[in-house]
Amino acid sequence: MKKLVILTASVFVLNLSAAQVASAGSDAELIISAEAAAPAAVGSQATIYAPQADGSMKTIREGKNGWWCTPDDPATPGPDPMCGDANSMGWAMAWMGKTEPPKGKIGFVYMLMGGPSASNLDPYITKPVEGTDWSMDRPHVMVVNYGDTMSGYPEKELMPDTTRPYVMWAGTPYQHLMLPVQ
Repeated sequence: MKKLVILTASVFVLNLSAAQVASAGSDAELIISAEAAAPAAVGSQATIYAPQADGSMKTIREGKNGWWCTPDDPATPGPDPMCGDANSMGWAMAWMGKTEPPKGKIGFVYMLMGGPSASNLDPYITKPVEGTDWSMDRPHVMVVNYGDTMSGYPEKELMPDTTRPYVMWAGTPYQHLMLPVQ
């Protein structure tokens, strides 16, 4: 399970240079950043992972509640720490491995600081397409790995209205519901 968490967390903080990792802050600062992604009752008990220059993930703190959190990625504009439950790990591993997500395991991810998105349509774009900009999502939660059971929400919008619920990466196995919370 620990390897799964480490790989999952690394998917969200891709391509950090050694300088970016070094400038990310002390372990205490990284914990504060990571915990900001979720309510205190979740973040304060979660395992905290931080990216390293060699692409690995460092466990900064072992958790007690089955949740994992990662701090802000300094390579993207704006804060984007996140915390996910155990089921979101399976979904993220499938996304990273370009395989089918596990059946019957709906996951939940907090991003209460909001965060940038390079593409609302393509799960593998890491920078905005030329001529477009980052979509800046408001504080939100994500429901992942729900299959096609939540029809009726806006989807396939290049630049979605982030003030209302919408589907990100619609039509892919990694589509997920984005729910703004403020």
